[in-house]
Amino acid sequence: MEPSTKTETETLDIEGMTCASCASFVEKSLSRTPGVQRAVVNFATEKATVDYLPAEASPATLKEAVVKAGYGVLERAPDTSAADRQAELDQQKARAYQQLKRRFWVATGLALIIMPLSMLMLWPALMARISMPALNYVLLILTLPVLLYSGREFYSSAWNGFKHRAANMDTLIAVGTGAAFLYSLAATVAPGFFTSRGLLPEVYYDTTATIIALILLGKVLELRAKTQTSAAIRTLMGLQAKTARVVRPGGQEVDVPIEQVQEGDVVVVRPGEKVATDGVVLDGHSAVDEAMLTGESLPVEKKPGDAVFGATLNKTGSFRFQVTKIGAATMLAQIVKLVEDAQGSRAPIQRLADKVSAVFVPTVVCVAILTFVLWFDLAPVESRLPLALVNFVAVLIIACPCALGLATPTAIMVSTGKGAENGVLVRNAEALEKAYQVNTVLLDKTGTITRGEPTVTDLLTTPGQDAATLLARVAAVERLSEHPLAEAVVRYAEAQQLTLPTATGFRAVEGRGAAATVEGQSVLIGNRRLLTEQDISLPPELLAQAEQLLGQAKTVLYVAVAGHSVAVLGVADTVRDTSAAAIRSLQQRGIEVVMMTGDNPQTAAEVARQVGITRYFAEVLPQDKASKVKELQAEGRTVAMVGDGINDAPALAQADIGLAMGAGTDVAMEAAGITLMRSDLRGVVTAIDLSRQTIRTIKQNLFFAFIYNTLGIPVAAGLLYPVFGVLLSPMLAAGAMALSSVSVLTNSLRLRAFSSR
Repeated sequence: MEPSTKTETETLDIEGMTCASCASFVEKSLSRTPGVQRAVVNFATEKATVDYLPAEASPATLKEAVVKAGYGVLERAPDTSAADRQAELDQQKARAYQQLKRRFWVATGLALIIMPLSMLMLWPALMARISMPALNYVLLILTLPVLLYSGREFYSSAWNGFKHRAANMDTLIAVGTGAAFLYSLAATVAPGFFTSRGLLPEVYYDTTATIIALILLGKVLELRAKTQTSAAIRTLMGLQAKTARVVRPGGQEVDVPIEQVQEGDVVVVRPGEKVATDGVVLDGHSAVDEAMLTGESLPVEKKPGDAVFGATLNKTGSFRFQVTKIGAATMLAQIVKLVEDAQGSRAPIQRLADKVSAVFVPTVVCVAILTFVLWFDLAPVESRLPLALVNFVAVLIIACPCALGLATPTAIMVSTGKGAENGVLVRNAEALEKAYQVNTVLLDKTGTITRGEPTVTDLLTTPGQDAATLLARVAAVERLSEHPLAEAVVRYAEAQQLTLPTATGFRAVEGRGAAATVEGQSVLIGNRRLLTEQDISLPPELLAQAEQLLGQAKTVLYVAVAGHSVAVLGVADTVRDTSAAAIRSLQQRGIEVVMMTGDNPQTAAEVARQVGITRYFAEVLPQDKASKVKELQAEGRTVAMVGDGINDAPALAQADIGLAMGAGTDVAMEAAGITLMRSDLRGVVTAIDLSRQTIRTIKQNLFFAFIYNTLGIPVAAGLLYPVFGVLLSPMLAAGAMALSSVSVLTNSLRLRAFSSR
């Protein structure tokens, strides 16, 4: 028997990553593990997503690979819910954040003492009264806690990387501050070694302490901002109800923890309570706020047979529902999983940053060494070692690749969370980037532009007929039929709150209509052929009205009472109220909108006219939908396909980016890159706007990161010194490095204010 080739996916929470290079090391270590098919490590989320063959690898071997790379894995308690797991991670990160702040405050407090003491050396009058060696020893004693407590993780991480033949951001910091400290230590304990060789025995304890304090400040701000980028996940998880009122055998209602609710249970929901989990209404009526799922602010009316979803809020009435899904199968859990997966995915635009990060640290170390050698050779003899050291440290410190590693994933994290808040679920970062490139949107008509169900639009009667009475009689007949057009007539009558009489002797006439007796009179409703077969003629005024309705691409139902034609009804799959405005918004953004339908050209032309579409495909068979997508792609277009049915799935998969309407089928949503939680084309506008703003933000972030390093490293190396006579202080380099990461994070967080125009 051949081993199974089916892969499983494991998500690991990684400890100890400090920059994009760390993520690259972990990813390489996982990728080299036998049985691993794909490994993606996200520095911003601190997660590794690994696809592996269970026959060759296991979660234990994956953790071993991470540890072998020099990093840790946060253990997850087995059989915990997503919400509990996230709460546990949040607690661990909160403890790490508090510890980081303590290290920062210790470093800052001591640096604030070390700096003024170091400046005493600039005042000869004061130094004449103070012993230089004694002051240096005081500075040494004050600096040691900064190194051994506040900065210890930089050095332990750098040593760990060295053992694994790897270099990361901590390598740059450790080598830079370590070189400054060791030089200062030598100048403190053996100043004669320097003076005998004509060198200045200067100390740089203030540089060491201040650099560590500034870098820790940057990390504190960075961790705080990264916490805000994942706020959407925590918000979604916090929406889940904690308890449910379950009906037990005998009719007793008992409040139980949500974990104890089982499929098939009957749950009672009272006004103001959250719906505990997914299910179907058994009895009762209410309005439910589903904004957390769809982004739609208006409550949705619920009646027996309607679906309800966990974490939505019951507003007015009370109802009972039967549980159909629990735990990870619920809509909320699937949304959380989709957002988590999207946040952990990698956008194609990130590949350049990944390639640069992989070689960045070794390159910077080489540049720093070259800087040291050149300054040592070219500077005046008495100051060549201090100047070479200062510029060597400045290059190492300013060249941190953190900003590069944060540029893409932080923007993806914020935007996917914001999308979920607006009813737009993004499957992965690639889908978000593809949506940015779209210049053509192909819309399936039925269920996308239109409501997807027939609706009575017109009731035209002969003179002397009471429209309400006639409609009640017709609906009484149609109530006994299962035809979709009959359901439309009944809904129309119910919407007008009519009381329907009793129909007797009902008979369905296949392919033509139905007939019954209502209040002692025969009532027929159906197509023209039904009336012709019954030798019932149409009055000229009804014939003209019927022709007019047909000209509007509507289906016409003819009504006869007691053998006389008395009315015609126009039935159509009506255009959604928001479709025309949404299509106009897309066109204003420079996107061509094309419609596709299986209807005849006359109906297609009428619907296209109503919503402002100039190009459409009519009489398209389900199996030909994907070929229409190919036809547009052959014209050089980047196509977004929007659909909601099973027969839309091939076209959704063929398109550059597929968008599935949330009211559609699971098959359609599985084939799509983006799912719109409400059946409203405005969601397409929101998705494209979100994509454009996200990619714009990523490009800004990458520009900031690249330009910072491109300009910063030459300045730190001292290339401007011959022109301006100024060198970049390592302390300023540390501040600039911290500021670069914070600026990228802050720019990404601006996406939290996203709103589609």
